[in-house]
Amino acid sequence: MTSTRPPRASTYTGTGEVPVVRSIVPASVAAPYAHGDVCTLVVFGAAGDLARKKLLPAIYVLAAQGLLAKETRVVGVGIEPLDDDGFHALFGAALGAAREVGHVDPTIWSDLRGRCSWVSGDLTDESVYTELRLHLETLEAARPASEGHRLFYLAVPPVIFAPIATHLAGSGVCPRTAADASSPWRRLILEKPFGHDLESARALNALVLALFGEHQCFRIDHYLGKETVQNLLVARSANALLEAVWSRQHIAHVQITAAETVGLEGRAGYYERAGVVRDMFQNHLLQLLALVAMEPPEKPGADAIRDEKVRALRAIEPLVVDGHTSAVRAQYRTGQLGDTGVVGYREEPGASPASTTPTYAALRLFVDTERWRGVPFYLRSGKRMAKRATEIALVFRPPQRLMYERCEGEQPEPNALVFRIQPDDGMSLRISVKVPGAALALTPGLEITPVELDFAFADAFGEGMHSAYATLLLDAMRGDATLFTRSDEVEAGWALTDPLLHLWEQSGDTQVPTYAAGSWGPHEADELLAADGFAWRKP
Repeated sequence: MTSTRPPRASTYTGTGEVPVVRSIVPASVAAPYAHGDVCTLVVFGAAGDLARKKLLPAIYVLAAQGLLAKETRVVGVGIEPLDDDGFHALFGAALGAAREVGHVDPTIWSDLRGRCSWVSGDLTDESVYTELRLHLETLEAARPASEGHRLFYLAVPPVIFAPIATHLAGSGVCPRTAADASSPWRRLILEKPFGHDLESARALNALVLALFGEHQCFRIDHYLGKETVQNLLVARSANALLEAVWSRQHIAHVQITAAETVGLEGRAGYYERAGVVRDMFQNHLLQLLALVAMEPPEKPGADAIRDEKVRALRAIEPLVVDGHTSAVRAQYRTGQLGDTGVVGYREEPGASPASTTPTYAALRLFVDTERWRGVPFYLRSGKRMAKRATEIALVFRPPQRLMYERCEGEQPEPNALVFRIQPDDGMSLRISVKVPGAALALTPGLEITPVELDFAFADAFGEGMHSAYATLLLDAMRGDATLFTRSDEVEAGWALTDPLLHLWEQSGDTQVPTYAAGSWGPHEADELLAADGFAWRKP
């Protein structure tokens, strides 16, 4: 299999020499956090599940940490017949239920509540935008013109992205602006999924970019706001020893795992249409792969980093060749999670009793670049897995020559560098050491065992880290697009996954492999790695 990689001068020579290490740290990571610009944050769908669970708590966290400008206002917009007091009650209830908020400071909440208001109406109705425009003009009337910035968050189903974007532009509430405009900025945050396939993603990009500039569009993938994901960028540029071994010369394979213990949780309507590849691979897992596989950019800046991510995605060899694929799909059946029995996918409320929607997938990918050629990247994600865990593991090649070959038991496990993304954010390095006992000269009795050198963000920095949504909201207020996906990134992901989805959906299969809820997936996924002489890690 071959793929075409956009031409560029690689920073890696393949000679084993330490390459030049350029900083690939985004401004939002490298610099101390400063509060966002004064703006009006307009949340469409502010009474919905996403807003209540993630966005409203993130806004409070920014306020509590002094990162939300004191004059910033929050306007909720939704079909619910609320008034300002009703929105305040909803906001307060969301804070009370949010684990990341903890204790709500009454002084901070009182100040924030006083800056929150509500506009009610059907988001597809043009008249709502006239009311919203008048409301925003009233809020901004007492401000200097330089503080009339507006940030619009579309926390709504993708089916109404298009009418909201059209009405925002047509009403003048959010007009198109030039990238270097001196007038107040206008920005939109668009939630995933961005399209259902490549064709719909291109159509949505065409619509959005006909109305707004790319610099105004912030397509959010909350995985990119997680501390350990951002730390991938820092770890390479700040540690020469990692960049020196970040290549096929030293790494045997890469594993990227996103395991969930939850099932459908009332989302059968969405999940039956999406499945695990659309839900997790096209966005989250491919973004993680791009961050591992990308080359250091030749200059600083958000676009330089995103250019390299796109090059990495486009260098991935096709998933389907002549009707064949190195991919596994499966669906969970009845099983046990801890002490609790759980039903299979087909028995979930809202799921079809004959559904073939995959809840698990495992892929083997190759990145056709000088740095990574021949190194398999294994990606897996599934629901109702044995443990909730998301991690990236770079597994190293064994030493070319082991000093003490006659060891007790099996050969030492390979070294592995692991980035734990959730729930225990951190990093670990697995190395082999001698078990105390026999002298080195007595090699027949020598025993070697793996140990973990471990770092946890919570131990080092406490529990007060930003949530992913707080980080991304702040970056959007500051205009830093590093951790947001660009239109060509979105399309590159769909271009890779579309052929696989088409192959599966056109197969006519009435049955798919299954795995017991509470397990680590189907045996077919184990065989995918075993064929190459590897095995899945247990996070």
